[in-house]
Amino acid sequence: MRQNPSFTLADVAEMRRVIEQNPWATIVSAAADGQVASHYVMMLDEDRDDLTIVGHVGRPDDLIHGMGERELLVVFQGPHGYVSPGWYGPDTQAVPTWNYIAVHLAGVPEILSDDENLRVLDRLVERFEARKSDPRFMWERPNDEAFVRRLAAGTVGFRLTPTRVVAKRKLSQNKDAATVERVIAELQGDGVYANPALAGEMRRAQDARPGRTA
Repeated sequence: MRQNPSFTLADVAEMRRVIEQNPWATIVSAAADGQVASHYVMMLDEDRDDLTIVGHVGRPDDLIHGMGERELLVVFQGPHGYVSPGWYGPDTQAVPTWNYIAVHLAGVPEILSDDENLRVLDRLVERFEARKSDPRFMWERPNDEAFVRRLAAGTVGFRLTPTRVVAKRKLSQNKDAATVERVIAELQGDGVYANPALAGEMRRAQDARPGRTA
């Protein structure tokens, strides 16, 4: 498994965290007439402790992507946002930039059976509905089995165990600690470019820097 130096093999747990917290992904593949892309929710495979993911596409996206026959690139985009040069200090030469974190997984997916696909769809609904005070799960009335299976038949489930992994994070790592702290403070503020989620990722990276203590 080849990985970007931004993450090491010991950081699989960190990449899993990014995927878990940012399940809306972009699927890209090379079709006969050019690149194609789709957007779907993905999840980590609960039976694995690596970077294997499960998900589904609606028909005919399975045919468009040659699902199960050619390589897919799945991109998980974490928090990202604008960083103003003014945040570096009045006497520092700088230009605007964009900080971000992302995980790219590539491989040929395995097509799930109808029953496996149903289980994944059920888990997907449960994951998001469980957070509500009045959840509406997939098998609850007024849904009945015929309705659920009819909808599921319009999807193709898959499992992807990546053979290539690229994890990227640009979080002002090239700046000194004091500058990073100023950027974090601006992102945590109430300005037009406030971005608490991105500030949280920067804080996580900053605290993990060599020499930092808890």
